[in-house]
Amino acid sequence: MNHRLARKAERDNPPAGEFLNIDGVRLHYVDRGDGDPIVLLHGNGSMIQDFESSGLIDLATRTHRVIAFDRPGYGHSARPRSRVWTPEAQADLIHEALSRIGIERATILGHSWGCSVAVALAHKYPWLVSGLVLASGYYYPTARPDVIGMAGPAVPLVGDLMRYTISPILSRLMWPLLMRKIFGPQRVPAKFAGFPKAMAVRPSQIRASAAESALMIPDAAAYRAIYSSLGMPVAIVAGAEDRLVDPKAQSARLHREIAKSSFDLVPGAGHMIHQTDTGVVMAAIEKVAAPRKT
Repeated sequence: MNHRLARKAERDNPPAGEFLNIDGVRLHYVDRGDGDPIVLLHGNGSMIQDFESSGLIDLATRTHRVIAFDRPGYGHSARPRSRVWTPEAQADLIHEALSRIGIERATILGHSWGCSVAVALAHKYPWLVSGLVLASGYYYPTARPDVIGMAGPAVPLVGDLMRYTISPILSRLMWPLLMRKIFGPQRVPAKFAGFPKAMAVRPSQIRASAAESALMIPDAAAYRAIYSSLGMPVAIVAGAEDRLVDPKAQSARLHREIAKSSFDLVPGAGHMIHQTDTGVVMAAIEKVAAPRKT
């Protein structure tokens, strides 16, 4: 049943963009607009339709070329099991993809787990990243008991059994609770109805999400020493009422460590700040984007 539901979700939500085949990975992306490029990297459990439904892609394409990726294992992108998809591994993949489509320099935006990939790109390929926008990110290791449960479906064999039996069913049942947590204290906006829940609860995407949950704390521990070395302009954005990531312990601390950074703490906003406060995120992009040519 889960297999049939997953295939139906893919038929009902066909690819909106194009594909690149890079080192065995079939990577799905959309490329729209003209102007200085902006690259969008979604968070854990998400996909291109998150940025699409938020209105951020439409808003940004008024003045910029926008490239949004389904990161490996999400949406219509593959996630080969032959490698561990750390932020650095994903940064290498995105760098090669951008090179293939002729992007030499861009503003990079990451949301949530996508912030880790954005930071990895900025650290390893600083000549590519003209500006960095980090929204609702997790940057420093903390005690997170919830991560242990979320990582379960990534465990070999046992996790595979979970993903094709109970995990999709539990994910569907827990969806309203999860939405209240990530959007809270605000309500889920009506525009988010355009996000395909059925795609997010496929066994393949559950595995990707679980694997990234397992990597979250170790990756934060590995990258915390490099933040102060980032030399490009950085715009940090977070919701003051984020129920998933503590903005004071994470985003505010990051702002203190990065010399060329700005910090917008949005009152009343939660984790999904690009959905609830799209204009604030767009303003953060404009702070660090290359000046438009006249």
